[in-house]
This record gives sequence, C-alpha cells and structure tokens, in this order.
Amino acid sequence: MAIYNLGSVNIDHFYTLPHFPNPGETLHAIDHSIGLGGKGTNQSVAAAKAGVQVFHIGAIGKADAWVRERMTSFGVNTTYVQDLSEVSGHAIINVDAQGENTIVLQPGANVKQDAQSILDAIDHAQEGDTLLLQNETNLQDHAAQAARAKKMRVIYSAAPFDVDAVKQVMSDVSILVMNSVEAAQLTSALGVELDKLPVPQVIVTLGSKGAMWRSNETGEVIEVSSPKVTPVDTTAAGDTFIGYVAAGLDKGQSIKEAMEWASQAAALKVTRKGTADAIPTADEVDAFSV
Repeated sequence: MAIYNLGSVNIDHFYTLPHFPNPGETLHAIDHSIGLGGKGTNQSVAAAKAGVQVFHIGAIGKADAWVRERMTSFGVNTTYVQDLSEVSGHAIINVDAQGENTIVLQPGANVKQDAQSILDAIDHAQEGDTLLLQNETNLQDHAAQAARAKKMRVIYSAAPFDVDAVKQVMSDVSILVMNSVEAAQLTSALGVELDKLPVPQVIVTLGSKGAMWRSNETGEVIEVSSPKVTPVDTTAAGDTFIGYVAAGLDKGQSIKEAMEWASQAAALKVTRKGTADAIPTADEVDAFSV
C-alpha cells in the first residue's frame, strides 16, 4: 500500500538558546542552523525512513529546489509537490538548554495550494491507502472527503490546534491524533468526553509518558510507554511518532505494535538535534536500546 500526505513543507531556522527570552529581553544565540521541516514533511520523512512508500502533497517556493531534492533524498516521492510563486513556509525554532522548543511559523506556500491539484493526487491512491493530514495547510477538508470516498485510512493530527479546523474534517477521519493539551482543548470546546468524540479511533500522545489509543466504537484502550532518554531536542518527536504509526499500520502491524515501534522512533529522535534530517531510519530504531 502507500501513504499520501497533504502536509506542510517548511524551511526551519534553529536557534540554540541558554533559555527562552523574557518579554523585552535580547539573547545571543549559542548556535544557528537551517534544516528541512514542517509537520507534514516531518511525518512524510518519518514514514519513508520507516520503509514505506510515501507521496507528499504540498507546495514550496520556486526558489527552493533544494527542499524538493532533500525530501527525495529521504525517500519521499515529491511528484505532487507544487512550485509556487509564494515563498516557502518557514519556522523560527528556539531550543533551550533542556531541549524544549518554541516555534514561530510563517505558512507561505503551504496555504496557497489549489483544490484540483490535491484531488488529482488523491485520485491516484487506492482503497486501503493512508492519507495523513495536519493543520498547517489549506484544503484539509477537501482532501479528507476525497480520501474517504476512496475508502482510504485518514489520520489527522489536530496541530497546530484549531477547533474549527478539527470540526471540518472530523466526520471523515479514521484516527484523530492529539497531544494531551489538544485533547483537553477539543473535549472542552465540544463539551464531550474523549470517548464521545465522533471519530472511530483516537490517539493521545503523552510525551515522555508514551501514548494512549482508544476505539470509540468498541471502547478498547491501549497504552504504550516511552523509553527513558535524555532529550536534546524535542522538535518533531510527535511527527516522528505519527509517521511511524502510519508506516506500521501500512505494513500490517496491529495498532499496539505500530505505537510501540513509533515510541522507540520518537525517543531516539529527541536525542538528536534537528527535524526531518534527524528522524531515524527503521534500522536505527530497531538497533536502539536504552
């Protein structure tokens, strides 16, 4: 099978700081680097490095051919990545001494895609393929509807969180993925408990504590733990987890097997600085032990 991903493509600017700046404070960065990122790209790269076929649906600025080349080098098929006159999306990522991060995002070309190009890409998918979605592009609802019509699995990451965006796609989602904060925000906004959300399956990521999956159709709950590591950079850990979960399911793993594999991958990722470039391969994950 294959994974299609309507996802953001960003150029990430990393600044290593002694601590996050307070209001009005100016800090000297300890280090600066540029890398490939965006929640969508990170998930595509994670799934590709996990060893499955991935088609990325997205957009970049015409001046940034290196972005396409880098994605291809990681095994991502970029046939459906458009070159637009808009600037590529980019992010300013501040990382403190504990490895935590704050991010400022400029969406750029990510939110300038046209519906027909997205639908044309999904038209090549087969029943049983997977569509990944996040909240960093436009036209997520169109993509989800088209994927459901083709009987694809739709995995939606409700991040960056926007309750209206979630509402627009929820009826077409197979697995809704949130962290604990996003889950609290969504259940509060809708006035329902997690088990009453109108989606077949929910995954809540819990950072260093692992993740929880539940079927809202059967009530079954599965929890997986995360290996204990010393974090260097937590950026893209959640995207690594989701990409590996999608890859595991695509390979025929059970949800528990996929989540356990993904937890290993995410734990290894946080021991490395960077985003897409730092996501581990399946061989590296399989060799990883703590």
